Amino acid sequence: MERILLPLDISGVRVDNTIMGLKKETDMTELNNETQNRNEKKPADNRNLNQDVESILVSETEIDTIVRRLAGEIDRDYGEGGPQAGGKLLLLCILKGSVVFMGELMKRISLPVEIDFMKVSSYGSGSKTSGTVNIILDLHRKDISNLDILIVEDIIDSGRTLSYLVEYLRLKGARSVHTCTLLDKPDRREVAFSPDYVGRVIPDKFVVGYGLDYNEQYRALPYVGVLKPEIYM
Repeated sequence: MERILLPLDISGVRVDNTIMGLKKETDMTELNNETQNRNEKKPADNRNLNQDVESILVSETEIDTIVRRLAGEIDRDYGEGGPQAGGKLLLLCILKGSVVFMGELMKRISLPVEIDFMKVSSYGSGSKTSGTVNIILDLHRKDISNLDILIVEDIIDSGRTLSYLVEYLRLKGARSVHTCTLLDKPDRREVAFSPDYVGRVIPDKFVVGYGLDYNEQYRALPYVGVLKPEIYM
């Protein structure tokens, strides 16, 4: 059987594919054109992403007020004499969207606090959740039985991810597991789940900014805004 080696060069990455049984050379023009068309649909890196925002839902000033309030509630509950006091407080950031929120939250908490990270996937590259939770980066701690884990999320909609993670971490042996979210969309809930700390309840709109993204864009916006539908539809 004839073996034909086809060198592909797409976006600067060279890949050698061996295809069995081909009788003639394959024309790669169509594949390269399709790749270029897909890339053209992504927002250009050098343009002002603010123009894709329909309206500002949560301003920078309001976010600061929310973060300070949540930090105060956490200090109250995990501090001496509080209902959650007793273990080591661990803020568990869910990558990538929660990084900005947790970075600000940890600065406002006055208690001793440790941080760690998990990465899970349920959205893929679109605006709709897949309904399946995949753990990409797990939490590995030998002292988990002494940890009071506070999962820090940017937004909760279906509730599936947080519901799963809470049960998962409890089964791993955590002393306690609670949740804190900047934004909550209860209208999108698919499972019975209520976060312990909520920054702001928002309507069922597709939002970006302050760590929230669409196809890895808009995370650096300093506010939370509603994305124009024509961007993602």
